[in-house]
Amino acid sequence: MVAEISVQTNLKEFEKGLSTFAYRQLPFATSLALNSIAGIVQREEKAALHSVFDRPTPFTVNSVAVKPARKDNLQAMVYVKDIASAYLQPYEFGGTNKLNSRALLKPVGATLNQYGNLSKSKLAQLKARGDTFVGSVKGKNGEEIKGVWQRTKASKGKPAGMKLLIRFADAHKATQHWDYRTRAEQIVQGSFNFEMSAALAKAMATAR
Repeated sequence: MVAEISVQTNLKEFEKGLSTFAYRQLPFATSLALNSIAGIVQREEKAALHSVFDRPTPFTVNSVAVKPARKDNLQAMVYVKDIASAYLQPYEFGGTNKLNSRALLKPVGATLNQYGNLSKSKLAQLKARGDTFVGSVKGKNGEEIKGVWQRTKASKGKPAGMKLLIRFADAHKATQHWDYRTRAEQIVQGSFNFEMSAALAKAMATAR
C-alpha cells in the first residue's frame, strides 16, 4: 500500500527567484525536505492506526515504513509492508476484513494477549489439548457455530457440556476507515514549503 503524491508543482514554484548558488543546492535540499516530510507522514499514519483499531499490535504499527529519497533519486516512499498491507487494505479501500480466504478468529473464552488478540501459538495449544476439539455445535436456536470447543466436566449440579473458546466467523465489511492516502496528501501539501525552506537553508549553510 503506497500513496503516490507529486510535489513537482510545489518545487517549480519554490525554484522561482533562487540564486545560482541556491539552485545548485536544490537536489540535496529537496532530498532532505522529502525525507523530513516522509518522517512526518510515517509518524502520523502510525498514530492514526490507534484510532482505527483497539490496541493495534507493534507489528501492525511498525509496518508503516519509509524508503528515503536521495539527491540523485528525488522520491521518498511511505508504504505499508506486504503482510500488514494485506489485512489493512479493506480499511483503506473498503471490502471485507478477511485475510487470504481464512476464517476470522473471534476469541470467546480463550485467554488473550495484551493487545486483545490470540497469541500465535494459542490456537495450536488449544487444538493439542485433550479436552478440546475443532468443529460445529448447534446452538440453542439451531445455529451451527464453528470454532474451538472445550468439553467441560459436570460439577456442583451442573451437567457436563461444551464451552466455546474461539469462534470461526465469516468475513464482514470493514467499517473503520484509516484514510491513509488523504492524510498523507494533506501532510505533504501542508508542510512542503516550511520543510523545503528549512532544508535549503541547511544545504546552503553546509555547502562547500
